[in-house]
Amino acid sequence: MEKVRVRFAPSPTGPLHLGGVRTALYDYLFAKNQGGEFVLRIEDTDTARYVEGAEEYIEEALEWCGIIPDESPKKGGKFAPYRQSERRDIYDRYTDQILKTDYAYIAFDTAEELDIIRAEYEAKGDVFSYDNKTRNRLKNSLTLSEEEVQKLLDEKTPYVVRFKMPIDRTLNLVDIIRGNSSVNTNTLDDKVLVKNDGMPTYHFANIIDDHEMEISHVIRGEEWLPSLGLHTLLYEAMAWEAPEFAHLSLILKPEGKGKLSKRDGDKFGFPVFPLNFTDPATGNVSKGYRESGYLPEAFINMVALLGWSPADDKEILPLENMVKEFDLHKVHKAGARFSKEKSEWFNHQYIQLKSDEELLQILKNSDLNLNIEDEKLLKIIHLMKERATFPKDIYENGKFFFEAPTSYDEKASKKAWNDETSTILGEFATTLENTEFISETLKQAIHDFAENKGLGMGKVMMPLRLALVGELKGPDVPDILEIIGKQESIARINNAVNNFK
Repeated sequence: MEKVRVRFAPSPTGPLHLGGVRTALYDYLFAKNQGGEFVLRIEDTDTARYVEGAEEYIEEALEWCGIIPDESPKKGGKFAPYRQSERRDIYDRYTDQILKTDYAYIAFDTAEELDIIRAEYEAKGDVFSYDNKTRNRLKNSLTLSEEEVQKLLDEKTPYVVRFKMPIDRTLNLVDIIRGNSSVNTNTLDDKVLVKNDGMPTYHFANIIDDHEMEISHVIRGEEWLPSLGLHTLLYEAMAWEAPEFAHLSLILKPEGKGKLSKRDGDKFGFPVFPLNFTDPATGNVSKGYRESGYLPEAFINMVALLGWSPADDKEILPLENMVKEFDLHKVHKAGARFSKEKSEWFNHQYIQLKSDEELLQILKNSDLNLNIEDEKLLKIIHLMKERATFPKDIYENGKFFFEAPTSYDEKASKKAWNDETSTILGEFATTLENTEFISETLKQAIHDFAENKGLGMGKVMMPLRLALVGELKGPDVPDILEIIGKQESIARINNAVNNFK
């Protein structure tokens, strides 16, 4: 296999988890770095756990992230179909093929029969496994005569196809991230390859699909490490060249041990899914990064560094730079701990990198009620974005630009307002009637007023800010005055004067 071809193969059993996004991203970065192709394949053979709308969710999430597949169910490609449920005839052909080798057999044991045997083992303190030590005592084509097998098949007796694990072989396994390891086949059981409904299990279907789709590298989570021995033997059984494997470490919860879960997100107040997901069964909505105000560039940058470090420990990397730098051999073996604070830091950094015009469009496309002309909104963005972590912070931290205060901070009022203040601000409001509402002019007007009255700047500036904002916060007072305009500014000052009277 000369050309690099990788695949991301999620099951449509629910929303795409943060770990799934990282797998897809590393697949994409590796493929593009090597001039290869990235394939999206939907592994939907688990009909019992299928969730309506999950496939569409996965495709939309990847698109939002900028992880665009070269081939997919939606896009098509030369190895279509890209849904496992549509590849049954291909699987049937290879089922026939493996049954002609010494690596597979038919098993007629019912679930009830196996439960009885399992209970007998447990009663003796043992654990039952369908493997090379027990298979010769069970109801399968290894123990039954050809006539008995054919009779059961003719009677349409349900059966599964199992892999016949070799006896006492040491398998030398290679992983790009984790290096070399070995496993003895006596520790592995005879996994089901084809279920009694004729559909292959994950193990067999993904081997067939990876071969058919000419996949050169399989990048997946470490939960699949125990299956590497079986998958290696399946390639051997089919006389196919195996791809190279790389198993990614876990994304760890913020505190304590274990894998990051939705429960952790609920507990610590952060999403674990890229987009909002509505459970079709319950109607419950799980919050997504997109709807929480994260920029896709920030989200992807954060995800990329959960397990990989670029050269010089750079942290801000646009997607195209990640592609240039990504090296699968430098992906970490150890788990990466998720940090809500770090994810917010990334978003803040990318907010600062956005132009005022870009943020204007983001805010206008949001669900915020921004009843203000673009020119003024651009000025607000310019003044407020420096402290914003999310686009909505520009609005929420600068709400006084959009609506007059209805109350005044008590602590600030005691500090800024005394018996003379109402008179001072009342007179200042009068001078504003004939002042041009440009920031520099207003700054000079405040200075001249204070000087003429023999007042310190604080005697004018603090109560003026309180009148305009309701608190002692916000950007420069002249900038606030210019944006909210003459009529609104004078009205707010008069409201404050009346309030404190």
